[in-house]
Amino acid sequence: MSEKRETRIVYGEALVEAGQRNDRVAVLDADLFKSTRSVLFRDAFPERFVDMGIAEMDMVSTAAGLSASGMVPFVNTFAMFITAHCYDQIRIQICYPRLHVVLAGSSAGLTQGPDGASHQSLEDIALMRALPKMTVLVPADGVETRAMTLAAAGQLDGPIYLRLGRYPVPDVLPEDYVFELGRAKWLRDGDDVAILACGHMVAAAVDAAEKLAQEGISAAVVNMSTIKPLDVASVHEAMRRRLVVTVEEHSIIGGLGGAVAEAMAEVGGGPRLLRLGTRDVFGESAVADELLEKHGLTPDGIASSVAGALSH
Repeated sequence: MSEKRETRIVYGEALVEAGQRNDRVAVLDADLFKSTRSVLFRDAFPERFVDMGIAEMDMVSTAAGLSASGMVPFVNTFAMFITAHCYDQIRIQICYPRLHVVLAGSSAGLTQGPDGASHQSLEDIALMRALPKMTVLVPADGVETRAMTLAAAGQLDGPIYLRLGRYPVPDVLPEDYVFELGRAKWLRDGDDVAILACGHMVAAAVDAAEKLAQEGISAAVVNMSTIKPLDVASVHEAMRRRLVVTVEEHSIIGGLGGAVAEAMAEVGGGPRLLRLGTRDVFGESAVADELLEKHGLTPDGIASSVAGALSH
């Protein structure tokens, strides 16, 4: 694996590239442009950047107007704010008319860290996944973040939620990786268990699989970066193993674990499903690594949970 990078930082760099490729790309921020890294776009294209101040709902409404006028707006703030504060505006003004607006939720999940429960988005994927016509993307690393950002600015259409983090992770995908909407990426094959992960947890799942191999457990690892539309075929392929495991830095209710559970239930039978993530709780203020360890989302924690489930 490569040097670790924060997906929010790669996103900011990719925004500039998207702006160079497409002069219809515009960027809005809610007074967090240094944190979301949209500051890079502001500096490169000030005429296409608007700092809306702490007015997230107005920002989403403005983005709807820009999209209806032919622009491709990227809306930036913390994941908790964009999904919870602005739900009604997203639902009625963006999803209902199916406007092409990219909602970039930054500093997502537990690893937002010391700011605590008010800022840690553990429900954002569930909220966005339930909205009709919404695409939900959770990049695994810097390589995929760049690919998804450029795709969102060009080849994709309609409402898009792009979930980004401030926790540094290594690149698990090759530099020549090509993003395909709705297609999972199998990073490792294995006969005993299939670990389906998204976002920051993909690198952790790869490390966990290596630890499991030392115990004689063969684990496949799948990058499920498109939560909606879900790669149902990959879920069905994963069901050929003794155990299916989902890993996410999000509540197990309504996120990747919920989506996979639904896909498995529709065909019936098959193996047990183990969902790893937060379990119906709010976050709390602590260092990111402490929070990941508490919720069993480290490579050691994932490997231990998988081995325990296989032993029963």
